[in-house]
Amino acid sequence: MKIAVVTDSTAYLSAEQVKENNIHVVPIPFTVDGQTYREGVDITTTDFYAKLRTVREFPKTSQPPVGELLSLYEELGKQGYDTVISIHLAGTISGLVATLESVKDQVPGVRVIPFDSRITVILMGMLAVKAARMANAGKSADEIIAALTELRDTIGEYFVVDDLQNLVRGGRLSNTAAFIGSVLKIKPLLTFDEQTDEIVGFEKVRSTKKALKRAEALFAERMKDVDYPLHLFVIHANDPEMAAKWQHRLQKQYPDYPVDISYFGPVIGTHLGEKALALAWMRDIDK
Repeated sequence: MKIAVVTDSTAYLSAEQVKENNIHVVPIPFTVDGQTYREGVDITTTDFYAKLRTVREFPKTSQPPVGELLSLYEELGKQGYDTVISIHLAGTISGLVATLESVKDQVPGVRVIPFDSRITVILMGMLAVKAARMANAGKSADEIIAALTELRDTIGEYFVVDDLQNLVRGGRLSNTAAFIGSVLKIKPLLTFDEQTDEIVGFEKVRSTKKALKRAEALFAERMKDVDYPLHLFVIHANDPEMAAKWQHRLQKQYPDYPVDISYFGPVIGTHLGEKALALAWMRDIDK
């Protein structure tokens, strides 16, 4: 058995991580003022956020063409792979996994296994890295899926967005009515609901500083029952300075955990908006 690992561009893995682990990345398309780009291919993240400030219409994201995905799977089959584990962003924010489920049997000689990460960004990227490492070590598909499922259950995150306009306009916030009345006056705390995997707002805070402090307090409470090593991430939407400050503070609080900085690229940044920040964590795959 030879297993390939595929993910999409919202994993926001570095070129080194992709190459080192032999991960295949499918770009997610998005449209800005009538022009379509492929994430990670046709436009830089910095240029995207510059465009986002002056767009005439709200940007739109879409799924990769099915034919493009099938062609990739077929090409992997020609390279000797008989199994593909395809790890993608949460089914609650994209229909990509559902699409793959409907076409997974159309590639002769290749078993395609779609896997819903129930998340996105670097957290999903780490799932792909874990799968690739196991595949390269000769583990079976069943062993890899079991490990990914267990690792996925250790993921958590708190988002702080500058305002809710993008999430509301994009229809990605499940409990909009509870927050819309004070969109311009608050810094809402958001998370992926553990039961529904939908993005939900759950607290309203009056400033970014207070929101970050509250996220830290909530994380500390969650960690009381954790008995395994964690990997923390500070994720930002074009705000590297604030991300670096938060990383420094968190690293001082948790010296035994790696705290890395990642980013929200165009597809996810479309919905969260510029200056969004997140504290995210999962079991450390290196320990």
